Amino acid sequence: MSETAVHKTNLTRAALCVGINNFKNLPQSSWLHGCVNDANDLAALLREQYGFAPGDVTVLVDAEASKTAVLGALTGLVERAESGDLGQIVFTFSSHGTQIPDTNGDEADGLDECFACYDIDSAGDSWNKDTVIIDDELHELLLRLPAAARMDVVLDTCHSGTGLRALDLIPGRRPRFLPPPTPEGLRDVENLETTRKQSLKELSERTQGADGGQAVLMAACRDDQTATDAFIDGRYNGAFTYHFVRTLKTDHSLSRAELLKAVSKALKEGRFDQVVQLEATAAQKNASWGS
Repeated sequence: MSETAVHKTNLTRAALCVGINNFKNLPQSSWLHGCVNDANDLAALLREQYGFAPGDVTVLVDAEASKTAVLGALTGLVERAESGDLGQIVFTFSSHGTQIPDTNGDEADGLDECFACYDIDSAGDSWNKDTVIIDDELHELLLRLPAAARMDVVLDTCHSGTGLRALDLIPGRRPRFLPPPTPEGLRDVENLETTRKQSLKELSERTQGADGGQAVLMAACRDDQTATDAFIDGRYNGAFTYHFVRTLKTDHSLSRAELLKAVSKALKEGRFDQVVQLEATAAQKNASWGS
């Protein structure tokens, strides 16, 4: 690869890319197809376009991606940032999204957004909180980032199931959302889900420090939409991740705002209803992704 093909930086960097197609305790009808490709494609992008050393990119897929493993790896990166060993972190996560009842009263609709890990399992009418990553847990980790550190978070999951449409169920497409494990649990969620939340925006705003924001979050869709697992160009990917990677391979110098615009346009042209979300400060939006 030529020197000009690699995005140069003096920051010490590391990445964690997670993709989960198969789930230990779920029937195959609930499995996904494109999440492992997402993780591998994003890892390759970081190595080939952004100059990440192979040993600085960790990929966890399927059975490797239990809650303990994912949170442990991400916590390790944050601890390295706290010690001054890391200046830049990239965290990508492709899987099902879901919801569980909020227990600490910080959610307006009484629901916590969660990300399904390989070992996701039921606990009565809800999902076992020890097998999903709750948005509050991700928030707490992001708060620990020192002002000098930077983290890009890329989420190719759904935040809720309220936006599910027939278009998401045509052959070659599957929503990345898991409803509660029982009819009773589903009714409970539907009764609670009375207000529209912008969980990504709230998570980003709560994470911005007085010395400037450290975390930049991009998500595949709004909180009232579904992210799509799709068959594109002969293989499965998240529709968002596919166009995200393809766009940055074409021009890795794009600002985050330009990247958002380009990916959104590509999704619309592909007749995907999801609207990509970017939460960042004005300066972060004008800087290139990954910087």
